[in-house]
Amino acid sequence: MAQHGTKRWRPEQLVPGTLRAITVRMDYWPKEARDADAVLADAELAYVSRYALGRDYHKLMRARLASLAKRIDAEAGPRGQRVFVDSGPVLEKALARNAGLGWIGKHTNILNRHAGSYFFLGEILTDLDLPLDEPVTAHCGSCTACIDICPTQAIVAPYQLDARRCISYLTIELRGAIPVEFRKAMGNRIYGCDDCQLVCPWNKYARPTVEPDFTARHGLDCASLVELFTWSEAEFLQRTEGSAIRRIGYECWLRNIAVALGNAPSSLTVVAALMARMEDPSTLVREHVEWALNQHATAQVARL
Repeated sequence: MAQHGTKRWRPEQLVPGTLRAITVRMDYWPKEARDADAVLADAELAYVSRYALGRDYHKLMRARLASLAKRIDAEAGPRGQRVFVDSGPVLEKALARNAGLGWIGKHTNILNRHAGSYFFLGEILTDLDLPLDEPVTAHCGSCTACIDICPTQAIVAPYQLDARRCISYLTIELRGAIPVEFRKAMGNRIYGCDDCQLVCPWNKYARPTVEPDFTARHGLDCASLVELFTWSEAEFLQRTEGSAIRRIGYECWLRNIAVALGNAPSSLTVVAALMARMEDPSTLVREHVEWALNQHATAQVARL
């Protein structure tokens, strides 16, 4: 954040000549995917955030926005424009709020009263002097469902998120060891977390995506933890090709699943899968496997 300085909140410094930000959203909820709550309730299954089940949205939205920018050029003449989809220091949620796409909820996601929060955001910074839209009013009221449900209490106050506690950060952005204090709370979440959105009353208005590229691939909407833990690196790369999941890399993939297996019900199958990785080349993976095996050993002692 410090590296980009004021560019983050002054788009004209990021893209010289910028006068406006065109902000768009795109629904992602995959209609045919296994029910999210059902997967979370089954500790033998792997939970992948529903936005990541299909094709990588970065590439798809960037291509769509580039096409839109070309259409703008065709209508208004060549413009100075640049497309962003999580690809630069852009305050996308603040821009979306100011553009009237929704308000920033207590969980810090954008909420739309007609579409909930299951959508991606993208921007075009342009030198075209477009008329300004009006922000919408906030409608969270006294509801604290998202704060109350967060497994790691990452929403430390309304509209304030401690990213260091957030399971999405821990499973996707963090490259080192997952802090021990959060491992039990992760449950079976191996890539991202949707809890704060799943309980949000406004998501009763969310609409399933009509984009076929966001359909779940390789059964990742309800895959077995043990099965995923047996993937070789080649299988991981092949089955996450074109997916946002690939960006975490094979090592963090195994790290996350090891934690989830540590939280799974004890069985010979689960313990055998973990023991098969005890000599993994990665120190990071071995450390999380050891933790997971200790969870099962402790549970076994408790039953005696």
